[in-house]
Amino acid sequence: MAVTPAVEERAGCGRGARAAALLMRWTLRPLIVRLPWSPLLLRLAPFLDAAAVLMVAPRGTRVAGVPGLACRAEWVRAAGVPRDSRRVILYFHGGGFVACGLRTHRRMIARISGAAGMPALSVAYRMQPRVPIATSVRDCVEAYRWLLDQGYEAGDIVVAGDSAGGYFGFMAPLHAMREGLPRPAGIAALSPFTDLDIDVKVAHANAALDPFIPAWRMRDMVRVCFPGAELTDPWLSPVHADLGGLPPTLIQVGSLEVMRVDAESMAERLGAAGVPCTLQIWEGQMHVFQIFADLSREGLAAIQEIGAFARRVTARSGRPRAA
Repeated sequence: MAVTPAVEERAGCGRGARAAALLMRWTLRPLIVRLPWSPLLLRLAPFLDAAAVLMVAPRGTRVAGVPGLACRAEWVRAAGVPRDSRRVILYFHGGGFVACGLRTHRRMIARISGAAGMPALSVAYRMQPRVPIATSVRDCVEAYRWLLDQGYEAGDIVVAGDSAGGYFGFMAPLHAMREGLPRPAGIAALSPFTDLDIDVKVAHANAALDPFIPAWRMRDMVRVCFPGAELTDPWLSPVHADLGGLPPTLIQVGSLEVMRVDAESMAERLGAAGVPCTLQIWEGQMHVFQIFADLSREGLAAIQEIGAFARRVTARSGRPRAA
C-alpha cells in the first residue's frame, strides 16, 4: 500500500554554510567544469583520498582496519561508543564513483557514529573505471553479508551513504534482498544519486543554483561509469527499481543542489512502494553539506538527525562478537 513521504523543510542557513558554498563556487566547481574525464585524470582521482590525510577524525575516535573483504574497509568508533555495541552503521562514501575513500569521509563518519552511539563500518568499494559498476555493488553487498556473518542481525544494521555512496546505499540492499539476505533496519541517504537520466537534472532550476556540481558534467560520469547502460534498468537505477520491501528511509538534501531532483523522485517512488520515507530539504545547503560540518552548524544538526534515525530504526542492543 502506498504511503505519503514525510517532507520536512529545514529552515535556516548560517554564515558558515554560505561561506562554504561560495568557496566551492569559486574553487571546486570551476575545476569540475574544466577537467576532462580522461583516462589519465581518472587514474589520478583515487589519490584524492591520500591527499585527505589532514582531515583527521575528532579526538577520541578509534579506527581499525578490516581484513577479509575484496576492498578496503575500516571500523570507525567515535569517543564513547562501546566496542561491543550490537547496532552498527554500514557506510559507503561518495565521490562520483571515481574518487574519495576512507580518509576523505572519516571525520564525518566519526561524527555520525557519535550521534548514533554505534560504530560504523566504512567501505572503500572498488571504483570506476578500474572495475565495472557491478563489482562496486558486489563489494557493498559483500560488506553487508560480512556483518551478518560476524553475528550482527539485519535489524541492527543501518545502511548509509552520500552521493554515489547513497546510490550504493539503495542498490546494496536491493541486490542483497534479491539474493535472499534479510533487509537492514533502515537506509540513510545523503544527497543520493538515484537516476541515471542526467537530462532531468540539467533541466531542473537548481542546475543554475548548485554551487558545487555542474549538472551537465554528470553525463561524463554516466558515460564512463555506466557504459552502455539502459537508463531505466532497475538493477542499475534505484529510482526505477522495485523498491517494495526496503526498510524505512531517511533522505537529506540541500535545497540548492541539483541532486535535489533525485532525492525528491526517490522519496516519491519509495512512498509509492509503501516504504516509509522522510525527506529533509535543508535550506540554502549544498551537496553533502554534512561533510562541511566544521563550517556549517546545519551540517552538525543534520548529522544529529541521522544519529536519531539510526537509533530509532534499530531494533535492540546487545553484545555481538567483538569487531
